Amino acid sequence: MEDAPAETVLRLAAISGSLRRASANTGLIRAAAEICKVSIPGMQVDHVDISDLPLLNTDLEVDGGFPPAVEAFRAKVRAADCFLFASPEYNYSISGPLKNALDWGSRPPNCWGDRAAAILSASGGSGGSRSQYHIRQVGVFLDIHFINKPEIFTKAHVAPKKFDDDGNLIDPETKEMLRKMLLSLQALALRLQGKPVNSAQGNGESMLPFIS
Repeated sequence: MEDAPAETVLRLAAISGSLRRASANTGLIRAAAEICKVSIPGMQVDHVDISDLPLLNTDLEVDGGFPPAVEAFRAKVRAADCFLFASPEYNYSISGPLKNALDWGSRPPNCWGDRAAAILSASGGSGGSRSQYHIRQVGVFLDIHFINKPEIFTKAHVAPKKFDDDGNLIDPETKEMLRKMLLSLQALALRLQGKPVNSAQGNGESMLPFIS
């Protein structure tokens, strides 16, 4: 009897655009990690901290190399199979720390290209929708393939309460939407790698993603 093929485990690099200690966006990443641990065994979430990255300055690139913090960050991006961006909305756009990280990863050779990604946000009245669409625009140049649905725009300060005082996600509805997003991201990442999709979704749910 032949052994069953080993299940593909995707490495998901998750990046929060907020550096605040009790950030709701970082809380969304923690929730994603817990969901994968409990119900999506084919995905492993690696939270990539961007707080140590210097502001982009090409004068810091010496003999084709980057500062140590940038080199470490780029290595984590290269090692990932897919990405999850969680970003607040600052002045109708992307947060400064996240844009800085995207730019450092894009320095030649581009580390982001030809991988699947999903975006979610926790912010004020808009739920972060404008920041998400700007991230998509940047992703076009970086050759990132975003899932289009489901979209998660979390209105962090609107009842019912979505996060506790430490930024942890406590809203069941948002958790379920996040689970569906992760399944959609998993399916697209496997498709881009030419691997079967259904076998990786042990719960039998199929989310057919669209590439953008």
